[in-house]
Amino acid sequence: MKTIAAKALLVASSLFLMHGAAFAGQQDFTIVNKTGYPLKHIYVSETHSNSWDEDILGRDVLNDGEYFEVAFGKAEKTCKWDMKVAYDDGETAVWEGLDLCQISKLTLKWNKSTGVTSAVKE
Repeated sequence: MKTIAAKALLVASSLFLMHGAAFAGQQDFTIVNKTGYPLKHIYVSETHSNSWDEDILGRDVLNDGEYFEVAFGKAEKTCKWDMKVAYDDGETAVWEGLDLCQISKLTLKWNKSTGVTSAVKE
């Protein structure tokens, strides 16, 4: 169906879901699903990591048209992160080296004619 190019509990030891500006990390960003399909899993790991951290959606699904706020601990200093999303049919998309210190929103879109998922950075 789709071939892919690529509120939160990210790196268990260094990232935490926190509310309020006092706890905001400079890497905080919002994922907007405009793919037309539900996303079942989202993984975010430090660039150059050999494995993916836990699914930040947990048991939730990010339906088309919904958004998800990813929050980092204020003490987190790493800016470069990789992200992987998985659709409910198992297809995945991966983005490497996202500079989350410069990105506030990623809008994910799927192109039916090319079968590619893209991410528009803001």
